[in-house]
Amino acid sequence: MTRVLALDIGSSSIRAQVFDEHGDGADEAVKLEYGGTDPDEIVELVRTAIDGRHEGVDAVGTSCFGHSLVVLDDGGRPVTPVLGWRDTRSATAADWLKRRLDEAEVHARTGAYLHTSFWPAKLAWLAETEPEIFRGASRFVSAADYIHAQLRGGEPTCSSSLASGTGLLDLTKRVWDEELLDVLQVEPERLSRISDEPVDGWFPAWIDGACSNVGAGCTSRERAALSVGTSGALRIVYETEQPQPKPGLFLYLLDDGRVVEGGSLSDGGNLYGWIRDTLKNTEGSLADRDPDSHGLTFLTLLGGERSTGWNPFAKGAIAGLTFDTTPLDIRQAALEGVAFRFAEVADLLRGLEDVIATGGGLLANPEWIQIMADALARPVTASKVAEASLRGAAALALERLGETVTDAPLGAVFHPREERAEAYRSARDRQRELYEATRRWHQESP
Repeated sequence: MTRVLALDIGSSSIRAQVFDEHGDGADEAVKLEYGGTDPDEIVELVRTAIDGRHEGVDAVGTSCFGHSLVVLDDGGRPVTPVLGWRDTRSATAADWLKRRLDEAEVHARTGAYLHTSFWPAKLAWLAETEPEIFRGASRFVSAADYIHAQLRGGEPTCSSSLASGTGLLDLTKRVWDEELLDVLQVEPERLSRISDEPVDGWFPAWIDGACSNVGAGCTSRERAALSVGTSGALRIVYETEQPQPKPGLFLYLLDDGRVVEGGSLSDGGNLYGWIRDTLKNTEGSLADRDPDSHGLTFLTLLGGERSTGWNPFAKGAIAGLTFDTTPLDIRQAALEGVAFRFAEVADLLRGLEDVIATGGGLLANPEWIQIMADALARPVTASKVAEASLRGAAALALERLGETVTDAPLGAVFHPREERAEAYRSARDRQRELYEATRRWHQESP
């Protein structure tokens, strides 16, 4: 009987569970939460979560948050915290890169934009603000590279999946991008070796978004995973021999023959939490309310913009406030606002038929899934996989071992409400108008 240990290293929690050859849990999952960015703290939490579970398994598969950067010294020790996608301090460095490079060409090669989420902007920012750290760095690695090296020993290696998530990988040549490295003055020797081969049964970590799709059974152009955790993403996974990024969307590698395509939002569960912590009395049912009931337009860009405009300087906005506006109105408008941003991404994913809701932010909130279906104007099916990234890491490891994983279970289907279609179309048009107005304002502001 084949058994694998799956790890899900998220940006705020660690999960571990043993799975059988069918992709079903063989023991109880463990979850440990954390709140810092110390690489060694994360390593110790992963060790605690594993707690000997890797003994006797056939392989270890890991899902890890993408886009993270850690700088190592000559002794292989971290000299920076984990620099993640939410760190927007490199916005001006991204602008500097845009003046030096053709962003459309960079996106065509790497599937990533010159944006604070990705390594090029972060490396340029480090070179400017921390020149001693930048010049003295022995290695620039992802959090997963460092964690795996500490757990199993040896030099840091990076999967093609996580390497493509850095924004520094040439998707066609499968090597670090020469033009970007030249502009950044980073030698390829200072980056992790790219390999998808296991070391002592440990497969190099895959990017979490890809794992979430696989775990939820979203592995075709027609079926997308709509995931809301801290942030949000709408992704498809499909086979191709020639990766071709589309404007407005990211494109990462999953493995030798598959890619992950879609869009990501910086506002998701974190926005829901902000509403809850900032306003009083936001509780209440949204079941009988449509966008015309509150008259608000909420541009949900509080964390800056990733898809589809990739503007880290973008800010959120609310229009239509009156003295009659209630906290519940604002909560409803916020959830609708996120859904409308997802609708912009869905419009770029041609051929999309099915949408599967995943992630704790959605699965714990059926009303939000209904709002998603209304805003997308298509059915949304709730996944019955509680931890899609964790199951996906197990499924990918089992696949490499020659096993066939059972289909991911599905739950309730939320159909768009025809009687509210016109209200949602009007509300989405209002958000587009507000988006364009704020974009012009930012362009014209000094």
